[in-house]
Formats: sequence, structure tokens, C-alpha cells
Amino acid sequence: MPIIIPKDLPAYSSLKLENIFVMNESRAFSQDIRPIEIAILNLMPTKVETETQLMRLLGNTPLQVNITLVGTATYRGTHTPEHHLAKFYKSYDEIKKMKFDGMIITGAPVETLPFNEVKYWNELQEIFDFIDDNVTSTIFICWGAQAALYYYYGIEKHNLPQKMFGVFGNRKTVEHELLLKGMDDIINIPVSRHTAIDEDKVRACPYLQVLAESDEAGISVIKSVDNKRIFLTGHSEYDRDTLKTEYLRDVAKGLDIAPPAHYFTDGPDSAVNMSWSGAANLLYYNWLNYYVYQITPFEIGDIKK
Repeated sequence: MPIIIPKDLPAYSSLKLENIFVMNESRAFSQDIRPIEIAILNLMPTKVETETQLMRLLGNTPLQVNITLVGTATYRGTHTPEHHLAKFYKSYDEIKKMKFDGMIITGAPVETLPFNEVKYWNELQEIFDFIDDNVTSTIFICWGAQAALYYYYGIEKHNLPQKMFGVFGNRKTVEHELLLKGMDDIINIPVSRHTAIDEDKVRACPYLQVLAESDEAGISVIKSVDNKRIFLTGHSEYDRDTLKTEYLRDVAKGLDIAPPAHYFTDGPDSAVNMSWSGAANLLYYNWLNYYVYQITPFEIGDIKK
């Protein structure tokens, strides 16, 4: 089944070329199926790229998935054209009376700031409260995961001595976990961050369960014991060249940055070894199936805490 997105959204053409099953809203309306309603709060500056990355993964399941893109009202980025935001994005005020089967909150390039200094922190706290009563299951990515762990459980983040940058192998810590079903023993996940969570507090929290971790990059996948919150400290959604683009950008700025680890086949001028795509597709497939579709009520209005 397809994801349902506007035909003039840039991701529509890109995904059609990749044979990802996408459907426009008018065709979806004629089908007698209740689609899974997924909201994406996109905090990344490169919004079009992030939209496409996540929609690619959400479109790889047998479910019909309707996407609602959400942005912050208290801060409007300058990297995405205003007409794109106005046409395709809703504010929190526009969705706060709605309910969703699932939600994704992306990372954001604000990780070195204290949470209360982020311009949209107050708005984000409102959205976190909204999620509790109106969303069946939520994925929080990178800084989004750090922010949610802090808000819900008081778990702090700290600065790293150098950027954690590359593709890192992770091992499962829970046998037969549905979110990781079908994955190999080593799960490769792209990472790009300057901060890390307090892992001791994560492990000590009775409401959280660590599902995967890396010897090099630390804890990578966490879930709440009630299955309503999934925390991803890396970026499984990244495209083949995303880390390369970040690396070349930082080099051009004259920053002291090492090439992303375990990523290039033989140095920065060589090809990229994309070793995380299969696990990424399974991650989102499993989330949609086991933690959204199998749990969410048939009547979306019945979603409650």
C-alpha cells in the first residue's frame, strides 16, 4: 500500500522515480480503507530532504499511510522556501484537536544549546504533552530523542569532546524484540551529533528499555516499556550521501572534522558503503506494523492515553 501525499510535494516525484508506491489525496479518497495517520514534526533545516527520506521508509509497508507535515510556529527556518512551508506544513495549533496513529519528531541542529534556550522549546513541550493523549506511538530522532528523554524522564545530555560521526555497528540487547525483528546481529546506523545522553540514567530508568547499542557510539535504540515512545539516537533515515554532504560542508567551512567513520570504502574520494538501508527499512516497517497498526484503535477518535 502507498503513502498518501500531495502530488506537488517534491518528495512525490522523487519517490515515484524510485518505484516507491505513492498515492495522491484524490485517489486515496475513493478507496474504502482507513489509512494510518502519521504526523511528522520536521525540525531539520533541510526539510525537503528529510521529508523524502522519511516518506521513503514509511512507503515500504503494506499499509496505506497518510502523512501530515508539521512545523513550529515560534521559529521558521530560512533553509526552506516559505511557500513550501505555507503550502505543505501545518502548525501545532492546526493539529492540536486531531489524533494520530503515529508521529515522528526529527532531529534539529540545536543540540549544543540548553533545551530551554531553543527558540521553540515551549512549543515543543506543548507538543510532547499533546502526544501523550493523542498519538498511539511516537519515534523521536537524534536531538528529538534527547529532548524527549529530558522532558519525560529528566535525562540530561552532555557535549562530546569531538563529533560522533559515521556509520556504527550496533548489537541487539533484547532477544525477540519486535522493533528489531528480521535484522542481522549487527545493525549499522548513521550517526552525526556533538552531544550524547546520560546512558547511566537511561539504564537506571524503570520506564525505559535499551534495545540496541554500539561499543563506539553508545546506546542507539530505546523504547518506553509501554511501547508508546521509541528513541533513536542516530539517523537510520539518512540517504547514501547525507554524511558525505555534511562532511564536505564542514570541510568547506574550514572546520576541524574527520571523515565519517566506517562510511567511505577507501577515504573521502572513494565510494560510499551504504550498509544501513536494509535495517532502516525494517525498523520503520516493524514500527508501523507492531507498534502502530496492531495497537491503534480502528476508530481514530478512540486514541487515548
